[in-house]
Amino acid sequence: MFNVIRIPAFNDNYIWLLRRGAAAVVVDPGDAQPVIELLKREGLSLAAILITHHHADHQGGIPALLAHCLCPVFGPAAESITGLTTALIGGESIHIDALDAAFQVIPVPGHTLGHLAYYSAGSLFCGDTLFGGGCGRLFEGTPAQMLDSLERLAALPDETAVYCAHEYTQANLRFAQAVEPGNLNLQERIEAVAIARAQGLPTVPSTIALEKATNPFLRSSEASVVFSVQNREPDRVPKISDALETFTALREWKNIY
Repeated sequence: MFNVIRIPAFNDNYIWLLRRGAAAVVVDPGDAQPVIELLKREGLSLAAILITHHHADHQGGIPALLAHCLCPVFGPAAESITGLTTALIGGESIHIDALDAAFQVIPVPGHTLGHLAYYSAGSLFCGDTLFGGGCGRLFEGTPAQMLDSLERLAALPDETAVYCAHEYTQANLRFAQAVEPGNLNLQERIEAVAIARAQGLPTVPSTIALEKATNPFLRSSEASVVFSVQNREPDRVPKISDALETFTALREWKNIY
């Protein structure tokens, strides 16, 4: 087993450091400096880097980290990743000896076409695919790809800890409330998140169970979500009739919310 350490970066990014003894693995190090500082402070040796997708705020720190400590870099084969040593397409299982942990590599296209997520020991590192209360923008993929990716993540065990890469939860939940004002689970989450943020505390990780209960992008088949989307466009012909159409309309709504 490994411990997960949160490293804030930029305005709202989270870099995740996985630690077992003196060994460390980092996920999506957009900025090397806070990672190097932690490695030095704790006397840790960097054993590997895991990358979910090619955006700079997720891989920009790789060159400086490799200069500090040469190690394998795992990431999507379909994208340009600095220093990549092990190219992945999703569906693989990789074992990192320093953590004594196996990671299931999950293909989750949508935000980008080659986006990957990593799942191990009840922990999901999902980059910019699934957020607290939301999902990533579709910069490269299609709504159908993103919905399929989210459904793949939602099928993980309910207790799975969701380590996404940004502190977006509070803003996402404002949109979720506009979609489902009558969702009591959502209201409870909004109140808990407000208290946490007022105290300067993070809202990540969440869990798969919590996301399925409160995240509209995992609830495209729920009657309350379908009704809300239909009610927003009452004159739409033909009416929204399935989960993909609902999801597509939700994502378009969120883009301008």
